[in-house]
Amino acid sequence: MNGRLTTHALDLSKGLPAKELKIELWHLGSENNRNLVKTVYTNHDGRVETPLLEGEDLKIGEYELLFYVGDYFQTKNLEILEKPFLDLVPIRFGINDNKAHYHIPLLMAPGGYSTYRGS
Repeated sequence: MNGRLTTHALDLSKGLPAKELKIELWHLGSENNRNLVKTVYTNHDGRVETPLLEGEDLKIGEYELLFYVGDYFQTKNLEILEKPFLDLVPIRFGINDNKAHYHIPLLMAPGGYSTYRGS
């Protein structure tokens, strides 16, 4: 079985998938060396069309998903202050088995968020 990294986002303020949410995937190296792996947007179901990483591209190490929730909520015409409470939501995590499935969902609202390792 090939390992893979996937994500999805749910907008808890509407009880719907968060479509068109910008997400960046970063690989974190030593001494705060960060490398942008890719930038993606969620589809109508709040998911990314293909795995963020899979197969030999899924390497053991530290990563960060950066969710642009401030931009998302501002484009959805929600009544938010000029500077939203949450702007960028970073989720740092480690990959220690490149044959496993890592699924990282984001449950978000203008005032908070939650995540977990899904299946």
